[in-house]
Amino acid sequence: METKGYLQVYTGNGKGKTTAAFGLAVRALCAGKRVFIGQFVKSMKYNETRLEACFPGRLAVRQFGRGCFLDHRPEDEDVRLVQEGLRECAAILASGEWDLVILDELTIAVYFGLLSDKEILEVIGLRDTGTEVVITGRYASEALLALADLVTEMREVKHYYTRGVLSRDGFDH
Repeated sequence: METKGYLQVYTGNGKGKTTAAFGLAVRALCAGKRVFIGQFVKSMKYNETRLEACFPGRLAVRQFGRGCFLDHRPEDEDVRLVQEGLRECAAILASGEWDLVILDELTIAVYFGLLSDKEILEVIGLRDTGTEVVITGRYASEALLALADLVTEMREVKHYYTRGVLSRDGFDH
């Protein structure tokens, strides 16, 4: 019996989208599945990227970016890295070799104009039918939300950052 892979989207302005996706990755890995995580825009080796060493051959984490754009506009190199990453992820999605593919912060790449919504929807449409896909990031488009089988919106109600608490090792990164 062939298993159908679903499309999940974790979006919204609240904390926890990437964390939820990595939690699902751990669940899948503990069930013996293979997981690929492509992180778009990000370049810093956050603590969760260390998980790859715990599951050799069954977890791959790749980053396709040079960091966030809070203090500058995306440059040509940013566009090149993200587009190259989408091509790599397209091949991975179509291969059927990975049970779960997480495309972390992919919606941010669209928001900043590094990719088009159309490109993302085309890549998702070419995935192997058994591959589960999770897309994370703020600003998910209406077209992506309509295509998704599951949508979770993280909504910030209260955050200690507004009281001056910076990112804490092991809890926020």
